[in-house]
Amino acid sequence: MKLEDAEARVLLARLAGRIPLSSRGRSCHSVMDATKAGKGDQGMQAPGGQMDKPVSFHFLESMLPKVVKRRVHALKRLQVQCANIEAKFYEEVHELERKYAALYQPLFEKRRDIVTGTVEPTDEECEWHSDREEEEELAEEVKEKAAIEDSKKEEATPQEDPKGIPEFWLTIFKSVDMLSDMLQEHDEPILKHLKDIQVKFSEPGQPMSFTLEFHFEPNGYFNNAVLTKVYKMKSEPDTTDPFSFEGPEIIDCEGCQIDWHKGKDVTVKTIKKKQKHKGRGTVRTVTKQVPNDSFFNFFNPIKVSPDGEMDEDCEFTLATDFEIGHFFRERIIPRAVLYFTGEALEDDESFEEEELEEGDEEEQDEDGDDDDDEGDFDPKKEQPQPAECKQQ
Repeated sequence: MKLEDAEARVLLARLAGRIPLSSRGRSCHSVMDATKAGKGDQGMQAPGGQMDKPVSFHFLESMLPKVVKRRVHALKRLQVQCANIEAKFYEEVHELERKYAALYQPLFEKRRDIVTGTVEPTDEECEWHSDREEEEELAEEVKEKAAIEDSKKEEATPQEDPKGIPEFWLTIFKSVDMLSDMLQEHDEPILKHLKDIQVKFSEPGQPMSFTLEFHFEPNGYFNNAVLTKVYKMKSEPDTTDPFSFEGPEIIDCEGCQIDWHKGKDVTVKTIKKKQKHKGRGTVRTVTKQVPNDSFFNFFNPIKVSPDGEMDEDCEFTLATDFEIGHFFRERIIPRAVLYFTGEALEDDESFEEEELEEGDEEEQDEDGDDDDDEGDFDPKKEQPQPAECKQQ
């Protein structure tokens, strides 16, 4: 089936919304189950429209007449077939993502060359009409005065023009809360050498996945030119629970080995510890390496247990890792310049503020209803509580 570009964009947009991660930075405790949020125990609606107490669907089905139950089973078989067709849909969407990634790639390469100073954009390429031209005009006089002062300083202490856009990716890391939370002071000098971040999609016939590639210039910290993180995805219904399928989900990730220069590994730190001999009573000092907080632990992720058994801390860490990987893919890489300037952050904050305002209004309405109708309880006026994200 051949899809036109407009259709392709619609499908890609749909996929972005169905991946079990939020592109706006809101996360559930379990990313793997985030698509199931909102599918918690809901009240069953009676034929008359009244919302009854929550009822188990197993109990409801058992109460049906045998002939009706038989027809319901037929509908379930049809639903499984729908899920299998939907899985095929997402396979085609993945192919479309690969197609458009190839179209984006020359633009991203040009971005990398400008950031690193490999090429200098032409005057025509630098033309940009800002939406804030009025503000800029009002500040023009101040800018001119500042320019005069700067020129005087430059004459006194001549400096070389900066190469490319210095600390482009580091600035993004420090600006985005999700990334800055992982960033440590000792990571910053290393990330100044980060040239580019790219996403690569799995080839046809291979299991669905995407790979984040972090390209570094030669540096004094490690020998790797590229650090990689592979996110493995599942996009087919579970045979034991086919009705839970709602699109692709990240199920595992795999990092890479960093070839650190001697004494430069920021993911470990050396501590000294005194030990006392039980018999002789003598004391000696030993040194050992222990794990150290660092962004570069991102490339040594927790592995998903084959039996699925993990403690809460591991589950949370893994879920956060999945969310960060998706955020790089869907937001940071495609819109890097807007995160560098802060415009994308303003968009994200505006979106969240709108949601908060809507929530506040609902709460105020509820309070108002309580005040106006004190003593009169009407269950229809009660607002439903949001379902919690569940952990498998």
